[in-house]
Amino acid sequence: MKLNEIQDKAGARKARMRVGRGIGSGKGKTGGRGVKGQKARTGVAVKGFEGGQMPLHRRLPKRGFTNIFAKTYNEVSLGRLQEAVDAGKLDASKTVDVAALVAARVLRRAKDGVRVLGTGELTAKLNLSVAGATKSAVAAIEKAGGSVTVLAPRAEEETAA
Repeated sequence: MKLNEIQDKAGARKARMRVGRGIGSGKGKTGGRGVKGQKARTGVAVKGFEGGQMPLHRRLPKRGFTNIFAKTYNEVSLGRLQEAVDAGKLDASKTVDVAALVAARVLRRAKDGVRVLGTGELTAKLNLSVAGATKSAVAAIEKAGGSVTVLAPRAEEETAA
């Protein structure tokens, strides 16, 4: 076998059907679309149309809404922070904030803030400056000798004050 003799197996490549080129071609006149009507036309595909019956998306009631003020937080576990410190990506002597976590590639991008979760083990002494932290995370960080500064005040604290 030579490189110039390589070719597909017989029947592997099928020729394109030329539609609408006369009745002698076998795919002329209606071009495989059946006959007349809206679906025989080009560019018409009515999604959700049920032949005049009330469509499902209109039969069902509307529910809920999208809160435009909702914040999306990056969630980081204590175990993930410890991995970054062990790998030398995160400097434990400096304050750990969103910018430091993005630079260390712990986070891909900064959203509305970082929330620390209490899963995993933490042995490094870290000074965190984050938008939020769970009680178990705060306890574990303080037990390791670190500190947590919560940046954004929560809505419950604002209404109570």
